[in-house]
Amino acid sequence: MTETAAGVAGSARAYDSVAAPNVRIPMRDGVELAADVYLPALDGRAVEGRFPALLERTPYLKDSVRFARRGHWYARRGYAVVMNDVRGRGRSDGVWYPFAREAPDGYDAVEWTAAQPWSNGRVGTMGSSYAGSDQSALATLNPPHLCAQVVGQGTSNYLVSSMRQGGALEQRFIRYAFWMALTSREAREDRDLEAVLRDEYARIGSILGPPLRFRPGRTALRLLPGYEQWVWDILTRGSQGEYWSQRGYRIDAYWAEHADVPVLFQSGWYDTYPRGAAANFTALRRLKSSPMTLLLGHWRHGETTAEESSAGDLELGLEAALPSYDDLRLRFFDQHLKGLAAGLEREPAVRYFVMGGQRGRRPGDLEGRVWHGGRWAQADAWPPPDAVPVTLYLHADGSLRERPPAGAAQPTRYTYDPRDPVPTAGGSISAAEDVLPSGGFDQRGQPGRFLGHRDTLPLASRPDVLSFETAPFSEPFEIVGPVEVALHAASSAVDTDFTAKLLDVFPHTAETPGGFELNLADSILRARYRQGFEREVLLEPGQVSQFRIVLYPTANRFAPGHRLRVDVSSSNYPRFDANPNTGEPLGAARRLEVAQQTVYHDAEHPSCVTVLVRAAAALGRGEGGA
Repeated sequence: MTETAAGVAGSARAYDSVAAPNVRIPMRDGVELAADVYLPALDGRAVEGRFPALLERTPYLKDSVRFARRGHWYARRGYAVVMNDVRGRGRSDGVWYPFAREAPDGYDAVEWTAAQPWSNGRVGTMGSSYAGSDQSALATLNPPHLCAQVVGQGTSNYLVSSMRQGGALEQRFIRYAFWMALTSREAREDRDLEAVLRDEYARIGSILGPPLRFRPGRTALRLLPGYEQWVWDILTRGSQGEYWSQRGYRIDAYWAEHADVPVLFQSGWYDTYPRGAAANFTALRRLKSSPMTLLLGHWRHGETTAEESSAGDLELGLEAALPSYDDLRLRFFDQHLKGLAAGLEREPAVRYFVMGGQRGRRPGDLEGRVWHGGRWAQADAWPPPDAVPVTLYLHADGSLRERPPAGAAQPTRYTYDPRDPVPTAGGSISAAEDVLPSGGFDQRGQPGRFLGHRDTLPLASRPDVLSFETAPFSEPFEIVGPVEVALHAASSAVDTDFTAKLLDVFPHTAETPGGFELNLADSILRARYRQGFEREVLLEPGQVSQFRIVLYPTANRFAPGHRLRVDVSSSNYPRFDANPNTGEPLGAARRLEVAQQTVYHDAEHPSCVTVLVRAAAALGRGEGGA
């Protein structure tokens, strides 16, 4: 053991390590999964004795260098480590259908690990993304020997805020299926198949459209029927039901059954899972006696981004990056698996990064990024108890004010053509950096960098984007937590989409000539699901409805001179599939119709955005127009 910077005991490297490759783990249905086991060693031989064990279950091939490096790293600090290929991936048997079997398979893997002669029976799980969500899935079955989890970038509900969001498909998962097909067992065993899949992957931008050109039997994914079926299922199933209630897809339906063990949930503002991480943390903290911890940074998706200080074209400062993600996990497991005095019980339950305000240590070389800065903050709950809701109302003149509109006002109308959707420029996206870069970007066209960008004009200059913004802030304005837009709108179509995007608008300065329009959070709502996901309710053309659009949470300090803006439209493509406006079953449309959209902002229909504002922050809100 050694003393950490905080003055508490932690595991130091005390061993060498050895690996036992391709150990077989039997599942309850007879399928065997493959794992590499890493053990503490001295003089080239595994040390006799029993150690706390760490299990990571991944579809991303346990034989890769990153998993081998991680296995050795923890083994040298006194842990037995199991790197496990999930069913149908890598060297494991069975058929891969993403997430469907991860609850029972994960339970069996935990209990197998606990029963091994090198294990002391205390098992922790770790991993991010798929390996984050599959941890939560297995925990809903409450394995007896599960003792702690570090859930990186995992969801609480794949229907609500991941594979689908607001009823629309996150098209990155189509790209994901093609990408995963390249490393499938079938592709590894058939060079010709691998070549066909690689050629098809090179055309993924064309497949995403618009319009989307994916149907069963019409792409190379037909050569991997299981992968193709999964894409078709998530494309065509939008209502809550048996499919989306599987434990691997919907953790929030099984919170009461979740294991009562310490969990650290981690995600980032430009990751795709901060909603899920926050929802899991909040619910389990209420239901369980074990300590729950939430860590939310500025990060994009992927473990390595936690050690970066930037996100897209945004630079947040040298303190923004974690020194070491593995050190963070090690400290957590040291306390909860080894019983070492890591001091976690003295720390607040929530730690989060507030972007903006040009605060913090600035790197000497921004490498072309925009300096935004930020600082770490902490709280005892999420959202922070001192954050109070502030509602800003959309006005007909394009302003965004605390004062609601009075009397009548003409609505704002625009045309949404699914053949020409508003293109995506960053955001909270995962697993698609080559197609859909994630992070914070100036919201203007960047041809060659983003799909669908044809010019360099601001996206808000399009006639199908409505912008509503505050006057420049005279004092810092700090928001933290969930964001929601309540839109009163009508459409000529029986089904359509409405989107909302929250921005920090930088003024013209020497560092940002012409200004910089930073995306903070966004979301979408498909009209047929405006009353919930249990059933579809089509629109009556021309009839006003309310659309409650839940954006991703964020934390941002608007500096003096900056403005808060909300952009409203009906598309964000190719992040979300473009609604054809026809009301046909999901995925089945062969027609595209133009929709005439009407957004209301009068006394009878007060469209608005609600943010949470730190009560301690100086607000300095202006009442001026845009």
